[in-house]
Amino acid sequence: MKRPLLLLALLVLLCMRVQARPRLHIVTESSPPSAMMGEHGITGFATDKIRMMLERAGVDYDIDMVPWKRAYLTAQTRGDTCVYSTTRVPEREALFKWVGPTHENDWTLFGRADRNYYITTIEDARRYRIGAYNSDVRSEALIAQGFIVDTVQDKLSNPRKLLVNRIDLWASSMRVGSSIVAENGWTGKIVPVLTFRRTDLYLACNRSVPDVLIIRMNAALRAMNSEGISAAIERRYNYSNAPARR
Repeated sequence: MKRPLLLLALLVLLCMRVQARPRLHIVTESSPPSAMMGEHGITGFATDKIRMMLERAGVDYDIDMVPWKRAYLTAQTRGDTCVYSTTRVPEREALFKWVGPTHENDWTLFGRADRNYYITTIEDARRYRIGAYNSDVRSEALIAQGFIVDTVQDKLSNPRKLLVNRIDLWASSMRVGSSIVAENGWTGKIVPVLTFRRTDLYLACNRSVPDVLIIRMNAALRAMNSEGISAAIERRYNYSNAPARR
């Protein structure tokens, strides 16, 4: 009798293992209104989309908010991890498996309101010192193209350096840059000078995440888009994915 009981127990354990829901560790940085700390944890329009997408795809998860460099590195080195919101560029293509896009982003140069820059294209900015965020895709791209770039760890450092002429321009997104300017009383002192690129943002997953999960998550997100759910989530945060003026 012991042998049949043992076989039955092993069969039950095997079935439980097969039926267990997969689990992912999700990381992000503070980037209102796409990801931010709320009263009940991490929220934001990108966060809400990803939560619903994971639930629809049948994936259990936890979400941590850490500095961007740490989040990005964790997704590259920990097999069950995905990071958002990540810009998908050719240099990063082979580093991750991609889910999305979740939304769009722009690359904008901010400057002092009391200064004339005479910039109409990004090439006009080559003679200026540009402040950017460490490990951000904008800083990586500008450095690779030979621009003069000063990087910092803290997002408030660049506008502060701009105001005291330690840098000439500050590279950010229109959404994040404008929010930082407004929240810190710099409206009328710092203004957008040039939006020079638009990119799509994704949930970037470690290469060890099974392809079947990537397929399921992409299918869930496409369904949310077609049903109007993604747009409704954005409206709750007064965010629009409509292209900004270039």
